[in-house]
Amino acid sequence: MTMIRTHLIQIMIMLYAVLDEANRDPWWEAIPEGLRLIFSLALFFVNLLILAVVLYLAGLIVVGKKRALISDAFIISLLGTVLSAIFFLFIPYHLIALLLSIFVWLLLIKRFYETRWLSAIAVGILAIIIFLVVTILLALLFGILDIIIKRFLSFTILTL
Repeated sequence: MTMIRTHLIQIMIMLYAVLDEANRDPWWEAIPEGLRLIFSLALFFVNLLILAVVLYLAGLIVVGKKRALISDAFIISLLGTVLSAIFFLFIPYHLIALLLSIFVWLLLIKRFYETRWLSAIAVGILAIIIFLVVTILLALLFGILDIIIKRFLSFTILTL
């Protein structure tokens, strides 16, 4: 049992050190140079998966189970992300790129969920709300965990 406790404390100290180091410099600098491409690709696919789940949940609520499929949500998130990135890369006026991106996202939702424009707008708004709620909950969770780790580490270091 003490061995497990020791390993757990070591993992928590390493996690705290990584989080503390990440707070000093920009987060991109904390990633070794050789791993930045792999990290970027992993981040892209994780974001894609999260966006697909959020779009799927929003689609379930607005258009129903028959028209909202997880595969459609994944295709919407993939095409929307890639096309939006292309718009922002090649259109010098960001307002035009933003409006074109919003239009393309709504068009993709309308096409793949086989719905009307108002329902596509509702899916988009609901997806934004779900994403914000999940983000706020995760931020609160990690903020609370950060406080617990700091207090627990100071307590365990004093008692060791």
